[in-house]
Amino acid sequence: MIETTNSELFYLPSMPSSTRKQLLSLFDLTMIVIGLVIGLGIFRTAKDTAAASATPSIFFLTWVAGGLVALCGALTYAEIGSRYPVTGGYYKIFATCYHPSIAFAINCIILISNAASLAGVALIGSEYISLVLFDSPPSELIRAGIAIFAVALFYGVNLMGLRMSSRTQNVLMAVKISMLLLIVSAIFLPAQHAAKPTVINEAISGWDWLRSFGVALVAVSFTYGGYQQTINFGEEVVDPSRNIPKGIFRGILIIIVLYLAVNFSYYKVVGFDQLKTSDGIASIVAERLLGPAGKYIFSVLLYIAVLAYVNVILLSNPRVMFAMSQDGILPKAFQKKDEKGVLTVSLTVYAALTIIILFFAKTFDKILSFSIFLDSIGMAFSAGTIFILRRKTAQIDPSKIYIMKAYPIMPIIFIAAYAITAVSIAISRPMLALTATLVLAVFVGIYFATRRSHRPPTLDTN
Repeated sequence: MIETTNSELFYLPSMPSSTRKQLLSLFDLTMIVIGLVIGLGIFRTAKDTAAASATPSIFFLTWVAGGLVALCGALTYAEIGSRYPVTGGYYKIFATCYHPSIAFAINCIILISNAASLAGVALIGSEYISLVLFDSPPSELIRAGIAIFAVALFYGVNLMGLRMSSRTQNVLMAVKISMLLLIVSAIFLPAQHAAKPTVINEAISGWDWLRSFGVALVAVSFTYGGYQQTINFGEEVVDPSRNIPKGIFRGILIIIVLYLAVNFSYYKVVGFDQLKTSDGIASIVAERLLGPAGKYIFSVLLYIAVLAYVNVILLSNPRVMFAMSQDGILPKAFQKKDEKGVLTVSLTVYAALTIIILFFAKTFDKILSFSIFLDSIGMAFSAGTIFILRRKTAQIDPSKIYIMKAYPIMPIIFIAAYAITAVSIAISRPMLALTATLVLAVFVGIYFATRRSHRPPTLDTN
């Protein structure tokens, strides 16, 4: 059990200069936010969103609405991170504000789903790079080997320390943003636009409009997810009370602008009707811009984007395991750090879990379906901690923390959006939702079976 005091709630600027050099700067944190959110989703979900959208106006409106929900969430998590800047904060806000069994169960599911997502993205990346490396499609074993290589490579990078990992992330994110800008550049080249404009009947009934908007928004909402994990770096950011909200806010604004620009490029170059049914839409844009070689160039860039995702997930999730170990829920070994501050055991176990999941790729869809439903619950509950933290930290000097505007409207909008998502999945796939809920209940049972007596962490604000 951990007793959390005011000394743990705020960054102490008097720490040794050698320690400060290992901390993340505002730019580092902004790049991590972008890396956590921009994965491969933007290169795939545009097709799903267009297919669900009855009209182009609904298509673009869902991306705007998704961005606004993400911004509400970003500002909510910014204040949460400012009020509670500790390593593994995404776990600890559950353990501090709710019963620790809830923290254990939800975070176990999140860790597993993140590892499965990481394994899946690594496999997809290996398929793209295989187009460049081989004349014919390689075997599943070779593709798995390439994916494992990516995980192993960035496991080694993370073992070299936080600063090395964050610098690598900055370089990889620069490549990923450049790839997105390449797609955006097609907007300004009319010769590359769709030959025949699509004529769409915008006159649809109100119910059909709402249903189309709701289905499209589900896909968009997951493309914007991930930024909440930045609060795991609370104690490892220079001046967290200021830089955590700034980093999250700047990162999410950059993402909103990029997403809207990329989707507008898809719309102009591919055409709305074709966008609904075309696979590899980003490759289509790249091929029209760069000729036949564009497809292969983009495949290499996409693989680099995969490497950025692999790196940032390996950077973030072991810190959740560290926090769970601090509270005695995981063994003490998960707190082990080397002289560089690397969480060697947590990082090794998480990388091993990812590699193991790679050998069970056929089960990814089911695992990720569970995570979609459970992540919606986790996001709603984690954002809800802002109401509890505000009460428990009411005596803190407001000048030392970030306080969002338009409270409580922003967190309510965010929570409602994810609650609706969970309900929608439960209605459309009741057995999946039931199974996922049972898995959550099993982890709660495991907690009580292994921790018969446990007092949750408290916030001492006296």
